[in-house]
Amino acid sequence: MTTMIQISDTHLSGDGHPEHGLVDTAAVLESALGKVLASGVDVKALLLTGDLADEGAPQAYRRLRELVEPAAEKLGARLIYAMGNHDERAAFHTELLSTVDKGSVDAVHWIDGLRVVVLDSTTPGRHEGRLEPEQLEWLRRELATPAPLGTVLVVHHPPLPSPVPTVHLLRLRDSAALAGVLRCSDVGMVLTGHAHRTGCGALAGVPVWVSPAIAYRVDALPPRARLRGVTGSGFSRIDLIDGVFVATALDLGPATPAYEHDEAGRLRLVRAATGLS
Repeated sequence: MTTMIQISDTHLSGDGHPEHGLVDTAAVLESALGKVLASGVDVKALLLTGDLADEGAPQAYRRLRELVEPAAEKLGARLIYAMGNHDERAAFHTELLSTVDKGSVDAVHWIDGLRVVVLDSTTPGRHEGRLEPEQLEWLRRELATPAPLGTVLVVHHPPLPSPVPTVHLLRLRDSAALAGVLRCSDVGMVLTGHAHRTGCGALAGVPVWVSPAIAYRVDALPPRARLRGVTGSGFSRIDLIDGVFVATALDLGPATPAYEHDEAGRLRLVRAATGLS
């Protein structure tokens, strides 16, 4: 089993002010990382999938690194960054990638035999998502050679329609072009963020996962004629199990345990009762 943790839409501020005056996003991120560390799970990568800084301030990216780099080191996990529409390319390159480039942040990362491809769906000064023809051609060439364990594609903007009107307008545009590249490829899942709500769909038969956000949630069923964001945070666990990609949403916040058992003992009971191995 290969496990990755997807953390999206942290919206860290440069001066530490709370998101919408309510949410200390750095504290929420720290809580998410603490939950991962406490689990003892063998995490191969931390995927940070865009809108990492709220306004692209260099100080926000430095704060991000202060939080995620020690956690990644303790986990022995790779750090993989993707751009979001709130990020600023020059600061992103300088502070997170230690480069002076100002172009698209497209990259290929290998985790054993699993290929993680990151595509930058942002356009400076715009909030909807786009992929340029040269990016799609680059992706086509990369996918021409299958990876031993398959491929995960990371792109901030979901290439899906949305029931939330604003999210729908700001989705990845011309998703049909991306579908043409994915069709018959070894991409097993597309991981996205941006929508601030958990969701899923498919593009060219490939599952698309929309991760919950660290910063807040968009209400997908608000009162009539209203658009609403609400407090609440989460992140995702992405597993490759027996050749199948599985995405699981993880909520952050108070939760009263309904039950709690010793894992090994409970598994023995279930196996004994069912005869399953």
